[in-house]
Amino acid sequence: MIAGGRPLRGTVQISGAKNSAIALIPAAILSETTVTLDNLPTLSDVAIYAELLQDLGATVHWNEDQMVIDPSRLVSKPMPNGNVKKLRASYYLMGALLGRFGEATIGLPGGCNFEPRPIDQHIKGFEALGAQVSTENGALHIQAKQLRGAKIYLDVVSVGATINIMLAASRAKGVTIIENAAKEPEIIDVATLLNSMGAKIKGAGTETIRVEGVDEMHGCRHSIIPDRIQAGTYMIAAAATRGDVIVDNVIPKHLEAVTAKLQEMGVHIFEMDESIRVVGQPIYESVDVKALVYPGFATDLQSPMGTLLTQARGVSIISDYVYSNRFKYIPELVRMGAKIKLEGRSAVIEGSKLSAAKVKATDLRAGAALVIAGLTVAEGITEITGVEYIDRGYDHLVTNLLNLGAEVWRSND
Repeated sequence: MIAGGRPLRGTVQISGAKNSAIALIPAAILSETTVTLDNLPTLSDVAIYAELLQDLGATVHWNEDQMVIDPSRLVSKPMPNGNVKKLRASYYLMGALLGRFGEATIGLPGGCNFEPRPIDQHIKGFEALGAQVSTENGALHIQAKQLRGAKIYLDVVSVGATINIMLAASRAKGVTIIENAAKEPEIIDVATLLNSMGAKIKGAGTETIRVEGVDEMHGCRHSIIPDRIQAGTYMIAAAATRGDVIVDNVIPKHLEAVTAKLQEMGVHIFEMDESIRVVGQPIYESVDVKALVYPGFATDLQSPMGTLLTQARGVSIISDYVYSNRFKYIPELVRMGAKIKLEGRSAVIEGSKLSAAKVKATDLRAGAALVIAGLTVAEGITEITGVEYIDRGYDHLVTNLLNLGAEVWRSND
């Protein structure tokens, strides 16, 4: 529930990156000894992953922003159902278990239901490394007597496939070359952990990654990078409410694309070493936004940005060249008075005044877009259902917004 119309003011601390955490946790099972992850976000996906590792026999201690994983007694066993169905990133167990044990049986993953995201590039990579992949009763069974390095060209730039292949290749015999690899900061974060565990990975963050397989890996301690999507969401919320917010514990370089678009609209941005101050303005100019793979404008911020563009004068066009069906939030914004027309992979957004309504989050980032919409509404109460999606990516959201001066609460109904 949100009673909007209040400019956000103050400082918000950004937690560790969700998209890193959900890859780093399964990566830890490649080790034979204890791995400690710091700066971990408190999210439902993280909790599910902790349970998955415990189901496999690992010992997991999770205390606030730290998780200690002891995978020494971990065993490979089929996991066709249960928690693996609850989150998209359960597919990282495929690469991790394949790398350590030479086999994995994992149910096809779940997560946000806004578009089918095939894992054909993951399978292509596993097969190139020498694994046999088959589907059995809705689960993927992957097995290899011996993984061997290979040259793998990804037909589509995929963060998930890039990481999954890195995980498996870390324990393969020989050298693996991943071409047309994803460049996201989370790729570098995972490679940093793996190298600290004894892997030999070069080129993470570029389009060509080289992985030299090793026979064994050991534990280490690793601090997760800040969540650039969470940070970008608060930046957009500050602008939408015409507020003045310092977004702290960030890496400004990771936010260059969203910073540039906000400045183009007329938002005042001030960058410090590990923080960004966002000062909203009375009037915003319309802009065109294209969601692309990193370092382009993040598709995960396309939905929140769509809300902000309703507050600009004139007509803006926002296009998504990563996930074409990430526009399910738009009918909900229209219910709030937004003037938006969908045209293929693009949305044409005319500046408009939003009003309170009862709306439903259909996925994680759509939920963030609706929260920002509710914060901008001057009168009435916006009721958002489907908040379980929001909990997958934004920890302490209500507390953070309250600390910034928003009037927001959860209803028990």
